[in-house]
Amino acid sequence: MTDMPKGIQSITSLPDDGLAEMWDSIIIEDDMRQRLVSQAVLNFSTRRNVSRTVLPLHGVILLVGPPGTGKTSLAKGLANEAAAVFKGGKFKLIEVEAHGLTSSAMGKTQRAVAELFSQTISELASSGPTIVLLDEVETLAVDRSKLSLDANPVDIHRATDAVLVQLDILAETHKNLLFIATSNFPEAVDSAFISRCDLVLEVPLPNERACRIILEDCLEGLGETYPKIAKLVKDPNFGECAALFAGLDGRKIRKTVANALASDTSVALKPDTLTISHLKRAAQMAQQLRAPKGAK
Repeated sequence: MTDMPKGIQSITSLPDDGLAEMWDSIIIEDDMRQRLVSQAVLNFSTRRNVSRTVLPLHGVILLVGPPGTGKTSLAKGLANEAAAVFKGGKFKLIEVEAHGLTSSAMGKTQRAVAELFSQTISELASSGPTIVLLDEVETLAVDRSKLSLDANPVDIHRATDAVLVQLDILAETHKNLLFIATSNFPEAVDSAFISRCDLVLEVPLPNERACRIILEDCLEGLGETYPKIAKLVKDPNFGECAALFAGLDGRKIRKTVANALASDTSVALKPDTLTISHLKRAAQMAQQLRAPKGAK
């Protein structure tokens, strides 16, 4: 589709090969991966058969955690993985553009949010199993208890009310609908929204083993274009180098490799000349920037 409804960033038919590759590339613990898939599958296999008085499922999964931990990629991959379980189910993934719904004009945000859920999402879900990605959900469901008196707080308050009301309605009327929400700041998400989530899962920073795997994957990926870079993972000093990346998120690890490539003009011109020393220096700089101000 080329002309997207207001508030919709994209609509993707599932399963999708690109999203399948994304899911496979995500570095998370196997039990977390299985927990997410099972919850998504339960939404489509059981909700329509069981009364909400027995299982009060809203069809909402919330992923929280620091920026750069891959929550958005994980959400998209999860949508695709759930669709793949139901062969021939003709699923679709809707990505919401939350920032496109906000307005400084009184009442407009509330109306835009209500229309998105009650009309656009409802109509799309009527045609088959649907998964909706609500990225940075705190934009739509801001914690009303922490609102200041600035920037039209009444309208923002009502917009959150609209989200909650529509989630309740859609939970009753569309049992083939699943929302996957993400938030970097769960403390900014309204508690009533969180209470409606069937699963809240924290996506942590990668552990030391995962950091090494991400670094290896990045270098091997670069090695497809610059073969000598892939050989760095076999270097005797690679383990020591990889340890310097511990504590960085997945996005930052890959950006740090890019910073190493840009460490001087000669390497930028000839990436095959990248060395373990370049990577170490870049990782040390990344850790220095990550350290709290005043820390030694």
